[in-house]
Amino acid sequence: MASAFLRKFRLHTYYSINSQLFSSRFHSFSDKVIQNSPLASLSPEMHAGNQYKLPPAFSINHRFLCTKTNDPSVHQSSSSNVNETPSSGSADGNSENTNDGGHSSGGSQNSSQQGKSIRGGPVSWMSFFLLLCTGAGLVFYYDREKKRHIEGISNASNAVRQGPSVGKAAIGGPFNLIDHNGKSVSDKDFLGKWNVLYFGFTHCPDICPDELQKLASAVDKIKEKSGIEVVPVFISVDPERDTVEQVHEYVKEFHPKLIGLTGSTDEIKKTARAYRVYYMKTEEEGSDYLVDHSIVMYLMDPNMQFVKFFGKNFDDASLADGVIQEIKQHKKVKV
Repeated sequence: MASAFLRKFRLHTYYSINSQLFSSRFHSFSDKVIQNSPLASLSPEMHAGNQYKLPPAFSINHRFLCTKTNDPSVHQSSSSNVNETPSSGSADGNSENTNDGGHSSGGSQNSSQQGKSIRGGPVSWMSFFLLLCTGAGLVFYYDREKKRHIEGISNASNAVRQGPSVGKAAIGGPFNLIDHNGKSVSDKDFLGKWNVLYFGFTHCPDICPDELQKLASAVDKIKEKSGIEVVPVFISVDPERDTVEQVHEYVKEFHPKLIGLTGSTDEIKKTARAYRVYYMKTEEEGSDYLVDHSIVMYLMDPNMQFVKFFGKNFDDASLADGVIQEIKQHKKVKV
């Protein structure tokens, strides 16, 4: 009778404690509470064969079954429980955990030591050698490609300077004018020879005389250096004042081979438009005026096709060298 009563009492106590474990108001239990409770008298045999057996984690780690609380008494009891001596069962469990932890920590240390011995240092001699070879190869490849690129640009530039142009400038065309001897001439009368054309007017105070002297000197230099004969041609852009007689007196002052051309206003305008020459009267005071015009010399091949123009920045020596170079290059292209 007494044993049955005692079993019911223990069972009732177990259920009450178990309900407190899973309730939201449970925080922690001290060792004294567990030792004074009837659960302390439960033997391990009763746990093994009883359907009401306690979870092993409860008997070993009971002090860790807690939730957060703001009650200071609970914290004090928990801290006091840590300082108290644990029970035999807890000590055994803790010793077992300590042993297991020691084995696990020892195993992890062994594995880490083995990994270090296998892996070695972060940079080995072989990796350093491979890195050095790779860097040297990249530098060599970059230097070679840079030289090849520069050579390609240089060759392309030479091809552009030396080779024939893709298209010809729309400069030049047929004309019908009168030379300084009063003879009607056209562009066909200049075929078969290299010609340098300059547009100006006889009343020009300074620019036209300077340019014609430069042209005459360059023609002589071209003859001396290369033996090529170039015909200098002066075309007036002031047909109202530049008569045949005026042009005749004017051209003989510069060079014996200089040909002077003039003509009607319409023919001069047509010729200037064909050669893209700008001209316009300025500062007109009765019959005394100046003519603003382009300061350009046009090199024409024996077919009276435009080759190159030379501006005011060329002197007689550079003009002669430029004409010789263009003529030689033109002959190479034709061959």
